[in-house]
Amino acid sequence: MPKPKVAFYWCASCGGCEEAVVDLADAILGVVDAVDIVFWPVAMDFKREDVEALKDGELAAGFVNGAIRTTEQEEMAHLLRRKSQALIAFGSCSHTGGIPGLANLFTREDILKRVYIENPSIVNPNHILPQEKSVETEGTLRLPAFKDDVRTLDQTVDVDYYLPGCPPPVNLIVSAVTALVEGKLPPKGSVLAPDVALCSECSRNATKPEKLTLKDVKRPHEIIIDGERCLLAQGVICLGPATRSGCGAACLNANMPCTGCMGSTSGSKDYGAKALSAMASLLDSNDAEEIKELAGKIVDPAGTFYRYSLPASFLHRRVGHPG
Repeated sequence: MPKPKVAFYWCASCGGCEEAVVDLADAILGVVDAVDIVFWPVAMDFKREDVEALKDGELAAGFVNGAIRTTEQEEMAHLLRRKSQALIAFGSCSHTGGIPGLANLFTREDILKRVYIENPSIVNPNHILPQEKSVETEGTLRLPAFKDDVRTLDQTVDVDYYLPGCPPPVNLIVSAVTALVEGKLPPKGSVLAPDVALCSECSRNATKPEKLTLKDVKRPHEIIIDGERCLLAQGVICLGPATRSGCGAACLNANMPCTGCMGSTSGSKDYGAKALSAMASLLDSNDAEEIKELAGKIVDPAGTFYRYSLPASFLHRRVGHPG
């Protein structure tokens, strides 16, 4: 009996999701034995034409990591959607927009100007910007268009499942592939991770005060963090209460706060709003000026509460952004 065919593709992301597959270590042998990887450009010499040659629906699953920013990424998302029985948003960037999604705080023009003109390491006296089409002696060079905003995978094509994390934890990847091979996938639209808050698997949970309040706000580098106490009780912004579990509390075990890469549990429609509300409710003051001072210690609120989820939020992008 032929093995189910799967594909992996990388859009706008850092490449960590690709590394996560490699991090399966010996377990990857079981994956390779169970499925036939027919498209994985970052690891093997496959071409777009190889996917185009497949019959529609011939892929049992397509794992797409990264957000959608260029026309090429959009085209590949549509192609893999057509060829895949199940399309899986693999990692934070495809799931909720990820860190690349913070680019939605700026316009397309702002970004190009900063990268190619204002960047201190760039020498570009003629202020030349990348062009979608450039005619040279050797021929015509074409580049993908840089779209106006960053979008999640499911804002581009229909998505069947979501595998969260930055990158997805190895155990969740193995579980997802196993469920795929055994035909035991949950209902369409499911997030393939536990639907409870991260605090449930945090070893510090028992040290969280019954009435937790924030009397001060500290950044991790401003204090020596107690490796056994609840970080919120120490005044460090930790988004565990607003974040889905499944990562094994990896950052907390490394004595760093949760930043929310696993996204929210199913009860929330806007992760950033949920996280912001949770932190605001902990500020221990009824004095407006004192509350303002405490809130002011939260450096970069957008980057703190919407670090991985701005494109998927109700905000989506900066107010006043064209389009």
